[in-house]
Amino acid sequence: MLSLRAARRYSSARVSFTASANSLRRYTTATPEASTDPATYCRGLVRKHDYESFLISKFWPPELQDGYFAIKAFSTELAMVQDNVSVATIGSVRMQFWRDAVRDIYADKPPRHPVALALHAATQAANLPAYHLNRIVDARDAELQADSYPSSDALVAHAESVSASVLYLLLALRGLGGPADLAHAASHVGTAATLATLLRALPHHALHRRLPIPLDVCARHGVQQEEVFRRGGAAVGVVDAVYEVAVLANDHLLTAREVFKGSGGKVPAAAMPVFLVGVPVASFLGQLERVNFDGFSRQLAVRDWRLSWRIWSGYYRRLF
Repeated sequence: MLSLRAARRYSSARVSFTASANSLRRYTTATPEASTDPATYCRGLVRKHDYESFLISKFWPPELQDGYFAIKAFSTELAMVQDNVSVATIGSVRMQFWRDAVRDIYADKPPRHPVALALHAATQAANLPAYHLNRIVDARDAELQADSYPSSDALVAHAESVSASVLYLLLALRGLGGPADLAHAASHVGTAATLATLLRALPHHALHRRLPIPLDVCARHGVQQEEVFRRGGAAVGVVDAVYEVAVLANDHLLTAREVFKGSGGKVPAAAMPVFLVGVPVASFLGQLERVNFDGFSRQLAVRDWRLSWRIWSGYYRRLF
């Protein structure tokens, strides 16, 4: 016969397992939204949750836009899991769904989820390495298990696994998966993009009691997590910590630009749609500097009205 304590543990585990199973069942059951055209679904998802990528889509060849939105929607879907689940266990169940989905996509048996169906169509049109898709899933799953990054190196590794992997897939979609210099530049631009995204979302993360600033950076500037959660930008050392992460993002952006210095800084025309992601990064870092690296400034929540023009200009000048 179970002791009272053991019975409680068993009951708690059973509830958690049941919740996870129910979550997976809801997640995988076809819904009216999931029954819509996959390409349309992906386009709408990106437009709603990643507007900068939606703006960039205009500069992709029409025949590749469905593949572009499929890759971006996959990235967006996984990034949203952290905010859409109450416990990490349920999030991990969803990540397992996507691991299985990637396996089944490449076995020509995609699940009836619009993003999976769109990705399957993209893999039929281009050679997209499954490795990069799995790498994104693993990185997002690991993100669920930890509330912070122990060091700047750990944050950079996470950024490389997430945003850089997306850019590798986009290079492959464009038929440019081979050149090492493009992959090297994509690695640094992707890293800069993730760092900028985390800084932009700092108030959101703090509201959910998460601090994406690495612990070694916090230690150098005397930042206390609880104080940040309570006081936001007024917390001791947080402005200096944000500045350090912003400098790191800018360094990666500069390193990416160095790859193209032999051509006057100009990106090859065929690759330019991939590297347009650097334009919003540079724009945000400029905004952050103008508010003296106050990551909680309300001005940062205002969309840069010049961004569309900057993306257009960057595309035609072949600069980011």
